[in-house]
Amino acid sequence: MRAADAKSAAPILLPRRSTRVVVMDNGGDEADNLRGILASDGWTNVSILEGGINSWRDAGYELYSGVSVPSKLFGELVERQYGTPRVSATELHQWMEQKRPLTILDSRTEREFHQMSIPTARSCPGGELVHRAFDLVDEEATIVVNCAGRTRSILGTESLIRAGIPSRVVALENGTMGWELADLTLDHGEANFAPTPTPSGRKRASLAATQVAERFNVRRINRATINQWGTDEDRTLYLFDVRTPHEYEKGHLLDFRNAPGGQLVQNTDEYAITRGARLVLADDDLTRSTMTASWLLEMGWETYVLDEGVNEGPLEVDTDDLPLDTPQVVVPHDPDTADSILGTESLVRAGMPAARQAMQDYLHWEVGLVDQYDRDDLARFTSTGWA
Repeated sequence: MRAADAKSAAPILLPRRSTRVVVMDNGGDEADNLRGILASDGWTNVSILEGGINSWRDAGYELYSGVSVPSKLFGELVERQYGTPRVSATELHQWMEQKRPLTILDSRTEREFHQMSIPTARSCPGGELVHRAFDLVDEEATIVVNCAGRTRSILGTESLIRAGIPSRVVALENGTMGWELADLTLDHGEANFAPTPTPSGRKRASLAATQVAERFNVRRINRATINQWGTDEDRTLYLFDVRTPHEYEKGHLLDFRNAPGGQLVQNTDEYAITRGARLVLADDDLTRSTMTASWLLEMGWETYVLDEGVNEGPLEVDTDDLPLDTPQVVVPHDPDTADSILGTESLVRAGMPAARQAMQDYLHWEVGLVDQYDRDDLARFTSTGWA
């Protein structure tokens, strides 16, 4: 959080004014400025890390570059833990030429899909996959889940597998970046979005989510419990509506922020930054909230599903807190400098010669997070069911 953003961001990200906050910078006055703003606005327990990130490094601790590191690292660990099946861009292209039965589902946001997409793909953002996929798949067809790089395709593939989808499911290795690195052509301006599920598809998805809830101990709570937790001065409470922004715009529960399920898992540190917080998720039929909660639980977040969902109301219409469609994809060119990053897709669209190297650097960084994690004694996911 930058000092310039604190006035608007802090009340959302740090809703409990007594939260213990530690701010740091790289040796300038940013930390002092941020502490001053937070203190003047009512946060009562704000400290500065003496010496900033340089002192952290000098003490022998690990520093990570890039954004959404916890989620991206988690995706890599999921692949290692579960052995996520995958297909390369070259092999997928061969399957297309061979006219194999395929269903390609793009797990990015609709905006990202519209900008660039794999030929014949259909947009189905990660949190929507289980909710909508039962109407989209042919049991004889292989399902290929893609994103821009790696994280959302890995988690999307594993979501469909754990939901028991009756088809072979694989992740497109390295996503649209891998497709371009293989010198294959992307489509642009497509609007092939997955439709609202049919009653039959919704029923099958709900049954699958119920089984996932049992496997991963996804617990439900009621509104009375939320009201009780909301008065807890020692624990932060985050309330998220994991439906699409379009559904959220039409009406949502009071105090629930929109955080589409796939984006919440992909960018958790942009929505919930207080360690030890409680998270409560809501949707209309518990499928999307349950699937999202199963991943957040594996990441170590204490997560619950609102058992009556958004159906009990009352609903309000307020779009001020709608999330951005997508965070900018960032590429660390210098692993030791967190600020040395560029937007990969921006480079591609601009036709810059550095685009190919930027994509390769990004993918190398993402895969390399596991090595950092393995040598970092402080970073650990308290995951459910992992060895």
